[in-house]
Amino acid sequence: MMDVLCKLDGKKTGIFAAGVLFGTAGIKILSSKDAKKVYTHCTAAVLRAKECVLKTAACVQENAEDIYAEAVQLNEERAAGETEFEDESGSEDEECKETDSTE
Repeated sequence: MMDVLCKLDGKKTGIFAAGVLFGTAGIKILSSKDAKKVYTHCTAAVLRAKECVLKTAACVQENAEDIYAEAVQLNEERAAGETEFEDESGSEDEECKETDSTE
């Protein structure tokens, strides 16, 4: 029996006992009323931050949709203007061909 006790390392045994004690005390501290208040306040702050981020994201998304709609409209107007220009230039080419052939 003495051999077993001699082989036990006092430092390792002390660290183990301290760990058990700290773990037990840690559980008591983490489950206390004060700790629960801290958890509640932290959770409320996270929820407020989430709400703020979602509002900002919605605002950015609305602005992006507006910009996209205006860009599409601008491109449509530009394409319509180019079509009118091509029609006018096409009729001028035909007039030039007619005058060239008559001469």
